[in-house]
Amino acid sequence: MNDSLLSPVKLGRYTLPNRIVMAPLTRNRAAAGNVPTPLIALHYEQRASAGLLITEATQVCPEGLGYPNTPGIYSAEQVAGWKLVTDAVHAKGGKIFLQLWHVGRISHPDLQPDGKLPVAPSAIAPEGEAATYTGMKPYVTPRALELEEIPQIIEQYRIGAKNALEAGFDGVEIHSANGYLLDQFLQDNSNHRTDSYGGSVENRARLLLEVTAAVVDVWGGDRVGVRLSPSGTFNSMYDSNRAAIFGYAVKELNRFKLAYLHLVAPRVEGFGCAEDQPDLGADFFRPIYNGTIITAGGYSLETGNQAIASGAADLVAFGRLYIANPDLVERFAANAPLNKPDRNTFYGGDEKGYTDYPTWQA
Repeated sequence: MNDSLLSPVKLGRYTLPNRIVMAPLTRNRAAAGNVPTPLIALHYEQRASAGLLITEATQVCPEGLGYPNTPGIYSAEQVAGWKLVTDAVHAKGGKIFLQLWHVGRISHPDLQPDGKLPVAPSAIAPEGEAATYTGMKPYVTPRALELEEIPQIIEQYRIGAKNALEAGFDGVEIHSANGYLLDQFLQDNSNHRTDSYGGSVENRARLLLEVTAAVVDVWGGDRVGVRLSPSGTFNSMYDSNRAAIFGYAVKELNRFKLAYLHLVAPRVEGFGCAEDQPDLGADFFRPIYNGTIITAGGYSLETGNQAIASGAADLVAFGRLYIANPDLVERFAANAPLNKPDRNTFYGGDEKGYTDYPTWQA
């Protein structure tokens, strides 16, 4: 079992029984007030045999909301809801990190407090449509954050991290991938700022590093992860030199001695690499990053084992396979057949397609 998905691994201060990670998966099932529910707790409890569970993306403030019915981590009610989740997972012997999120421009006034514009590094609208409570609507041009507003953004992440600690999580992951706020600051097609948060790679990485410092101040580096999508084009993302900006950001993250770096590989449709840019997978960052690497992006049992055996990654995150197979670890161990996910139930709804997938033993 050495160097396989089913072998134990050290991650920060924890020793995990396997290298199988449940990827963060937005499922749009929070209650009014963006509060996690007992159904959400059951969903994670069912999957607690994973070496590590990472929650769905969770907004750190009301302005961070980008989709209906996604949970938050900024109110007492949300903290209480998440406590149901952590208690359920811990009762099964699992470990769970909360993913901290701000969508930036990937929102709509219908989702914002008082119908205000979403915020972003620059006033540049993404292509496509926003999911609102009354249907899909074209994205609007966001409002560029003023320089004096940025400390408040950092503080919102710090408070979210503190609330996650109160809710009983084992750690947190900073979501800086897939075209959301921190990723928008990193990449030069969405960041046209001319102040200390724009222009050079050092300036564009500044917010991610300042947010990381604030979160590490709450948790300690060995209970914090960062997620990046260095090759992703999702949410209209592009950079003229991805290797430079992401190489710099990852090198700088070394100083925090994080629990892990979580990389979305360019393997899934809609998250792929621009044709004029090299694929920046885990093997690109292994010589740059000194710590534990999680890779995600359409892996199977076979390709996941290959990623670990090659040394490119230490753990592998699974998304769609975990939607349909709550006992994915046990199925992998037995080389058992897998349930197929029902795409029609991915986003929103009730227990159908969420907590009703059968286990292999059943």
